[in-house]
Parts: sequence; structure tokens; C-alpha cells
Amino acid sequence: MTDLWRLPATELAHLIRTRKVSAREAAEAALQRLNAVNPQINAIVAHRPDWVLEQADQVDKLVARGEDPGPLAGVPVTVKINTDQAGFATTNGTRLQENLVAHANSPAVDNLLRAGAVLLGRSNAPTFALRWFTSNLVHGATRNPRNPSLTPGGSSGGAAAAVAAGIGHLALGTDIGGSIRYPAYACGIHGLRPTLGRVPAYNASSPERAIGAQLMSSTGPIGRTIEDLRVGLLAMSARDLRDPWWVPAPLEGPAMPLHAAICLRPGGLQIAKEVEAALLDAGRRLADAGWKVEEIEDTPMIREAAEVQERLWLGDGFAALVEAVARDGDPGAHAVVEASRAKVATLPADVISRELVRRTTLTRQWRELLTRYPVLLLPVSAELPFPDDLDLQGEEGFRRVWEAQLPMRALPAMGLPGLAVSTGLVGSVPVGVQIVAAHYREDLCLLAGKAIEARGTPPSPIDPVL
Repeated sequence: MTDLWRLPATELAHLIRTRKVSAREAAEAALQRLNAVNPQINAIVAHRPDWVLEQADQVDKLVARGEDPGPLAGVPVTVKINTDQAGFATTNGTRLQENLVAHANSPAVDNLLRAGAVLLGRSNAPTFALRWFTSNLVHGATRNPRNPSLTPGGSSGGAAAAVAAGIGHLALGTDIGGSIRYPAYACGIHGLRPTLGRVPAYNASSPERAIGAQLMSSTGPIGRTIEDLRVGLLAMSARDLRDPWWVPAPLEGPAMPLHAAICLRPGGLQIAKEVEAALLDAGRRLADAGWKVEEIEDTPMIREAAEVQERLWLGDGFAALVEAVARDGDPGAHAVVEASRAKVATLPADVISRELVRRTTLTRQWRELLTRYPVLLLPVSAELPFPDDLDLQGEEGFRRVWEAQLPMRALPAMGLPGLAVSTGLVGSVPVGVQIVAAHYREDLCLLAGKAIEARGTPPSPIDPVL
């Protein structure tokens, strides 16, 4: 039989439910793979093998009794270090939280366990989840398994690097400005940022989040196949009373025309020729699958949406962030703070209320667009995955990164879903596209993503390149 760690999550769960393999065998294979390759990439920064095996044994007991353990029966899944998992520190990559041990799981983690998943380990992220690169002073740097000179992405960089290298079959990530979509893009796999309110979120270990983070942050799956993302979303999105933003929206919406738009240069963004080629190729793939595909010149006020995202993020609690970053001392987080100071200095006192009003206008306009075109293809980033730590290469390097990430920064302002689909490699460098749909229409993102995936994606999992 193929090494169990290589299998898609859905195939592994089927084998476990039908007793062709045991959850313990899958857990042992996952632990062996972690031990074999994690020292090279530093994607998983905490795990407890005995507890992993105990979880697997519980799944096997349910199967032996003839009970259904759930859609992720025995599937090893990793959890990001900014998300509460009972018994582990929610370090968020900062020395200030090294001893902040969670006493309860976040809702999405509980949902994964109820779906039969086996929690394999904790995935690395940048300090305070602030960067599209993954390093911190607590756990060190994570390396991209496809090309160690490239960023693995951030902030869910450890999650994506682990999945690409075969450490776990799915990963839980979070996204407020591309933190699921960009790591998936950089590591040559897929990642889904769900709609606001789709997946319940709450960290009992930490203070209540500011309103901007509540409205824009999203928890979702990172995986190697689109079908795995679908099942991961199904598992994560179960109801939990702890999140008042959770919405009981169906996972499958009404049928829509197979009609997609492509926008190559949203907001006048200048994109690399390889990124343009990937978008046009994705459009051809959809057309081959029976979709009507049109190219449009622009999207509604995407730069204004990115500005709203930025102001809702920076306009509440920036002084506290500056103080925390200074106490931690991480150079990456420091670079983000320093680049943001001038922007924050000019914000009006009523910035949050102003931006919430602007958010309403923007959301209305995007809803109108996504009614005309049920699916929209955008760049994930204007560039191929960056050289690692490009944002630390002076003011010009930081500006280059910030501008390139425009298509990812804008969507959270409206709480929209977005799916990063990996479509190929340029040498050893991954490339892909971003699929956008209306609120609670992740099913349309996944439908288009599956058609694109069916016509070729980079091989995965892979052995890390040294």
C-alpha cells in the first residue's frame, strides 16, 4: 500500500472507516513522516506523540463498535499556534505568550475532533501573525519545502509547509489579509479562506479581539486537494455558541450559471508575466470544463477595500501592538509596525466608524459584481512567491511586498471567501490563482477550483528540497 501519509485526507478517512487501515497506523505514519522531514523545514513546533496515538485509538474504538467517527475519521490535522488547543501554549509566535497554555479548544478545533480528526501538532507562524513570511524568536524560521530560498508564506506558513511536505493531511489556518491563501500559494497547495461567520472562532486564552479583527479574520483549511478542503470546511464549520458571528448558512447554495470573470490587473495592479499566464490558463481550464469565461477590466474599488482592511486593522489597538512588539523584539514584527506608523498617525479619531460605513458601500458593490459573475478569478499575489524575508530588505522591499498582496488584502474588508488554487510550477517556484465568490458560496469557489485542479497541479506531498 502507498505510504499512508501520502494519501488525500478523504481517501485515508474512507480506508479507516472501512477498516482497511487503522487510525493508529495512520497516526504512526504521520509521526514517522514528521520526525523524518520536520527538522529540515521547522513547520511543526510542538507535538505529543503519545497523545496523538491516544486520539487515534479512540477513533479505532468507535469504528470497532460500528459507529461512524466522522468525515475526517483518523485524519492527522495540524493546528496553528495562534489558535487555542487545550494543553498547548497559544504562543502566537511571541515570547510574551510562551506560557499562555490554553485550557479549552477553540471552536474549530473542537469541530475537527468531533469530525474524527487526530490533532498531530502545532504549526509555526510569524510573531503576532503579522507577516507573509514565517519566523519568530520563540520557534525560529519555517522553510518552504519546495524551495528554501522562498518564503513559505505567512502567517499560516508552518501549516502550508507541513501539508506540502506530507506532515498531516490537512491544516487549520487563519486569514485576515491572506494568511491562508498566500502560504498555500507559496507552497504549491490549496487554501480556503471562508466567509465571515462560516467557521466559528474564539480563543478563551486571550482578550476579546478588536472589532476589525472580528469582522475580517477567518479560520479555514489548507490541503493538497480541493475535495479535502471541502471536507475540512464541512468539519470546521459546525455550530458553536461561543462565536456570535457564526451563521447557519447551508454549505451548498442554489445552482448558479457556470459563469466566471477574470480580472488580470485589479486596481491597476502590475502583475508578473507568470502570474498573468496562470490566470489565463485557469480561464481556459474552466472553459474546457463548460464554464463561460469573460475577462473584465477591473473590480469595484479594490484599492479602497484594501484601505478599509488596513484601517480597521490598524485603527484600534495600534499603540498596544507597538508596545508588545517592542517587548518581544522580533525584527519582522518591528518592520511591520515601523512601516505602519505614518499611516496610523494620520487616522481620524472616528476611523473605525467611518470605515464601517465605507465597508457597507464596498460590500454592496462586490455583491452586485458577484451576482453578475458567480465566480471571479484574481491573482493571489502580483508576483511569484517572494524571496524569504523580502520585507526586511529596506523600505523598498516592504513596499513591494505590500503592493503585490493587494488582491488578498482587499477581500477580508467585505468578509468574502477566497480560494487559492495551485496550478503549476515555474521551475521550482509555485504559481496559482485566487477564486472569489459571494458570501457563503464557498461551494462555488470549490466547484471552480475542482475544475481547475483536474487539469493539473504541482505534485504533492514532496520531500523537502535542501
